[in-house]
Amino acid sequence: MTILYLTYFFDPDLSAGSFRNTPFVDELARQLTPADTIHVITTQPNRYPSFSMSGPAQEDRSPVDGAQVWVERVSVPAHGGGMASQIRSFMTYFQAVHQLTHDHQYDRVMASSSRLFTAFLGAQIARRQYSTLSLDIRDLFRESILDVLTNRLLKRILDPVLSATERYTFSRAQHINLVSMGFRPYFKQYTQADYSFFTNGIDNEFLDAFHPTPDSQQPNPFRTILYAGNIGEGQGLHTIIPQAARLLGTSYRFVVIGDGGARHKLETALAAEGVTNVEVHPPVSRHELLDAYAQADYLFVHLNDLDAFKRVLPSKLFEYGATDKPILAGISGYAAQFVRSHLDNTLLFAPGNAIDLVRLINQTPYYRQTRPRFVQQFQRRTIMADMARHWLNPIPVFQQAALV
Repeated sequence: MTILYLTYFFDPDLSAGSFRNTPFVDELARQLTPADTIHVITTQPNRYPSFSMSGPAQEDRSPVDGAQVWVERVSVPAHGGGMASQIRSFMTYFQAVHQLTHDHQYDRVMASSSRLFTAFLGAQIARRQYSTLSLDIRDLFRESILDVLTNRLLKRILDPVLSATERYTFSRAQHINLVSMGFRPYFKQYTQADYSFFTNGIDNEFLDAFHPTPDSQQPNPFRTILYAGNIGEGQGLHTIIPQAARLLGTSYRFVVIGDGGARHKLETALAAEGVTNVEVHPPVSRHELLDAYAQADYLFVHLNDLDAFKRVLPSKLFEYGATDKPILAGISGYAAQFVRSHLDNTLLFAPGNAIDLVRLINQTPYYRQTRPRFVQQFQRRTIMADMARHWLNPIPVFQQAALV
């Protein structure tokens, strides 16, 4: 079997997409044979312009026993997180993929996509080659972008375009994995596909790094609240952190590590509030990130108060859940249900409600607690192994109900 695997983010990039797709490709290769081939086409690392790195343009990633894995990384223009620059970068990838696949024949096309168009690209190539199409959908791009946009004219223009792109893409897939069960109602019209619901998971680095630790009794002038990840409209940090920092005062310190299109909004809001207990740092390597987690007292996650984000399941929850630190979660919808079911020692508050957040912190005694059941259930390597087996041996459509 020859597989084309499309993912915009892959090792060594810093993104949830990279952390998901890299181990999944490795697992697929292990479950296949040396007679099989996986052709991965991705990009040179570009998730954050403030974190520079690169990978080989061409890489043989084949395991000792398993499929041949050939990775090609496309250099795309740098972008600052804005829509126009991201479109330019993706068009470079789009054109390169068509060129790189033109003289190849694939039995199966697989695409992992958070912003729809990698999946659309996969659908185009699968149609051209009469190949089977499998999709891993990590976000509902159309719903998210239309909720975030404030320009009504632009929304009216984009809505029919994105709707048509979705129909073209999803209706051609034989198998669709949804990273969140909250996405399920959105796909009810695409009955031709076999569905699975394999979430994100906890990577080995986090499994190995954290052990039970008592709360420090040495004098410390403040508690540290850490957020590490993308700083975009979807996270809405500018709507919550500045006010919360002011209300909590200097006995608490926010540390934000990351970058994204809304970073300037966060920095502007911090200046407007006049707070001095918030630090904003650029992205760091995973090794440095583990150190930051270890030094934090609370781990913070937040999604903007928009309908689209009531369906998603933030990948950050899986990293946080591997620690013994309390989690501060400003989320709603399916993500809040997931937290209530799986994550102990989490303080849930309404998105954007700084007063609610501060009240919970002040009224809840501080303690640390490991989450062994969560760690056991959501190890990335186990999830990726199960997902690879399912993708290679899909359950017929009439058996979908057994998955949910």
